[in-house]
Amino acid sequence: MPKIKALLVDDEFLALNLLENFINRLADIEIVAKVKSPVKALEILQNQPVDLLFLDIQMPTLSGTNLLKTLPHPPVTIFTTAYAEYAPLAFDLNAVDYLLKPFSFERFLQSINKAKQQLNIRTSTNRLPLTKTIEKTASLVPPTERAFIAVKVDGDIQKIYLDDIIYIEGLREYIRIVCQEKKKYITLESLKNMETMLPDADFMRIHKSYIIAKAKATKLVRNRLEIDNFHLPFSRSKRNLIIQEVFKGGQ
Repeated sequence: MPKIKALLVDDEFLALNLLENFINRLADIEIVAKVKSPVKALEILQNQPVDLLFLDIQMPTLSGTNLLKTLPHPPVTIFTTAYAEYAPLAFDLNAVDYLLKPFSFERFLQSINKAKQQLNIRTSTNRLPLTKTIEKTASLVPPTERAFIAVKVDGDIQKIYLDDIIYIEGLREYIRIVCQEKKKYITLESLKNMETMLPDADFMRIHKSYIIAKAKATKLVRNRLEIDNFHLPFSRSKRNLIIQEVFKGGQ
């Protein structure tokens, strides 16, 4: 099989060298170029085939996200950046992954595997007859993107879908996000800030330490709210509001 052609774009020399070092450990990827200038990267992308793009975000002249927006048919893209706050935008631009600097070789390999899966999908789609291509493409186009938040967990960016969240617990300067399938994520964030990020129609602050997903609540028992087999305290001042918003006024 032909090797995957990769372009590395980062205005930091050390970051480029690290990527090059990691890629050189893999036999099926070759680097077509590594550049510090996003303008130079655009020139390369317009003049030679690139399968996989490693792209920094904050760069002089042109940001990585704006560069990607200019491409009518962008390569499979992995963003590499030191800034967690750009994760939602990166995923909106259909990046296959978001590597938060500094990242390990193991974390890099996870991104490579995601990229290869996406490249395999593109290749299989391109080889199908026209009618099959239409059918295949239709099956690959996802429905409207589920709403999500992106948080930093153990140095990585974790995408958490809002409809998976059961409740969020404040732990002083950290929060614990408890999701379906017994998944839990701890991130450096205040409960107050998280409250502003969540839609009021779906989430509610019931206590100084808890935000709940309204749809997951099942029972109000004295001074506890039952939510997906968890029993959470709520403020007495919130009781009537919980009855109105969560249980639609039931008595």
